[in-house]
This record gives sequence, C-alpha cells and structure tokens, in this order.
Amino acid sequence: MNGDLPEQDRKGERLEDAAFRPPTASGLFPELPPLALQQEGNAAEPHHGTGHRARLRGRLQEGGPEALLDHELIEYLLALAIPRRDTKPLAKALLAHFGGITGVLTADWEALARFPGMGDTSTAAVKIAQAAALRLLRAPVVQQPVLSSWQALLDYLRADMAHLKIERVRVLHLNARNMLIRDEHMGDGSVDQAAIYTREVIRRAIDLGSSSLILVHNHPSGSPQPSKQDIEVTRNIIEAGRRLGISVHDHLIIGAEGYSSMRAMGLF
Repeated sequence: MNGDLPEQDRKGERLEDAAFRPPTASGLFPELPPLALQQEGNAAEPHHGTGHRARLRGRLQEGGPEALLDHELIEYLLALAIPRRDTKPLAKALLAHFGGITGVLTADWEALARFPGMGDTSTAAVKIAQAAALRLLRAPVVQQPVLSSWQALLDYLRADMAHLKIERVRVLHLNARNMLIRDEHMGDGSVDQAAIYTREVIRRAIDLGSSSLILVHNHPSGSPQPSKQDIEVTRNIIEAGRRLGISVHDHLIIGAEGYSSMRAMGLF
C-alpha cells in the first residue's frame, strides 16, 4: 500500500517489512547496508526468529498477557504477519512513533500502512487485534442494562474513540429496560467539529422504537470539556425527545485526557 516498497522474494511474495529502517534522532530513515539488512532479516531468522519467538510464546502461555512487554506484544503480533523477518525493531519504532501500544492499535489504517516496513498484511494484523479488543470490551455493554454497566460502557467508548484524529458522533439507543438496541455511528467531522442534527437523532429513535438515548462524541484535542455548542445541541435534543416520550440519559464526551458526563456536570 502507501508505505510498501515493491521488493519481492524468489517466489514473488512481497516482503512487507523489507523497507523498514530504524529511525534516527532526526526522524529520517537512512538506507541500511545490504549486510545489515540481511542480518536483521533472513540470516537472523534461524536463531532469533525460531528461538526468540518460542521463548515469547512460552512466556505468554505460562504468564498470560502481563508476561510480555508492550514491544514484545507488537513484535509477536507482527511476526504472525511477517514470519521471515525480525520484527522487534519495527515494533519498537511503531511504539515510539505512535506514542505507545494504545496509539499503535488505534492508529488509522493509512497511517500504519505508510509507516516504513508496514504493509496491508501487517496493518491488518494490528487492526484485527484492535477489533478483538473492542469486541471484548463491548460484550458486557450489550449483555446487561447499560445503566448498570456504566464503567464497562466508558471503558469501551474510551478504547474506541479517545484517540481518533477526527470528531465522531454516535448515539446509543436503549429500550424500556435500558438494554442497548443500537450503537449508531451518526457521522464524522473535522479535527474540532462534527455535526449532530436534532431532527436526525429523534427520527432515528422513532424508527428504532427507542425509549431513551445516550449521546456520545469525542474531542480529538484530548480535552473532554463540553463546548457551548455541545451544550446547546444536547438541550435541543432533550427538549425534542421529551415531547415524544424519549429521554436522554447523558451526553458523554470522550478524550485522551478522560471523559465528561454532561449530566454529572449539571448541564441537563
């Protein structure tokens, strides 16, 4: 994809991490001598790949997730997608570039794919890991009344939205038992604004037979503090819903620095 170099092995398979070059302090990626690249790749595989990965696998099996460091988790994940390369340097470079394991897992596809050494297969491996984590966090939200699993809801929303680079709006539709009917993505905006229209929210609630709603959006700036526009839009939706017997439990704002509840802040 964007970041791949069209290097191929004898069988015509693209080696996705062949383009990887460890970053220098200047942030550039200078070409490595052929011998250095060979030592990091195929020549190192019989010793580093087989033995080292077996040790990582053994530690994971015996000690669980906490037995591996962040770079080892990413390293092993990438090794499943790029089996013929030493993926430790690439894993460490990704963590440094994206600011940690959360940044790597939540980075968008294009940003990952154009990183030197990454490609479609390795990017898909990272996004599959993110998708599995989100499904795990979402399960208790779906299986229990939302208001009695509030912390689980917050954990899920923060994992999904806290590190987005654009503003996203979603509406959680609940039935009379406060069970989740639909987690609806209403739209994306720019880095500092996303439109949410009262008429669309209420019309969709009528279509789904929703008894109540929880509004959610994120702030890419990191701060979860509501803006004047956030407060105004929320009050408009509350008033429109009240006329039709549809209540709004809360409006949650998610950011990298935390979250805010407009109900808890006394803004309803």
